[in-house]
Amino acid sequence: MRKGEQTREAILAQAAALFNCQGYAGSSLSDIMQATGLQKGGIYNHFGSKDDLAVAAFDYGFALASQRMADAIRGKKNGVERLLAIIRFFDGYYESPPVRGGCMLMNTAIESDDAYPQLLERAQQGMDQWRTLIRQTVEKGIARSEIVPSVDADALATIIISTLEGAIMMSKLYGDGTHIDRAVTHLCTFVENSVKA
Repeated sequence: MRKGEQTREAILAQAAALFNCQGYAGSSLSDIMQATGLQKGGIYNHFGSKDDLAVAAFDYGFALASQRMADAIRGKKNGVERLLAIIRFFDGYYESPPVRGGCMLMNTAIESDDAYPQLLERAQQGMDQWRTLIRQTVEKGIARSEIVPSVDADALATIIISTLEGAIMMSKLYGDGTHIDRAVTHLCTFVENSVKA
């Protein structure tokens, strides 16, 4: 990796954590300069604006989370095993998220809801990827007789994601990973008892 690419990557890593902890609106240019150790020109040499940096930082953080998810399900062919791996990916997520500050997808979705259309679009795209992964896993599992044929793949994706994201929010709010642990345990039991063929 060339020096310019290394600098850009370092800016993204610091900015992703900063935006994820303080929010886009709550992070000033001076905060970004302090986090990266660069002057304004050094940052804008790589990113045209704070908006451009925010979008690239989201993409960077989401790519880290996606890679961890891919590692968690790698080698699992059975639909139920894949679903369980997707859910168990969140074991320890509170203690060690891919980007400091918790779930970048949830944080970005909440902050960008009415104010930042570019970030909202990115959060929707990220959520679409996650929903598609679960939906396709269920559909393939049904086709292979691994998953009960009456399971609604899209509805199950909503239930899994909503339960996990809500539990992450509660764990962050209370400073206690018990909530995400309970959600993971409940969803795994649900999949074993009600989804598995």
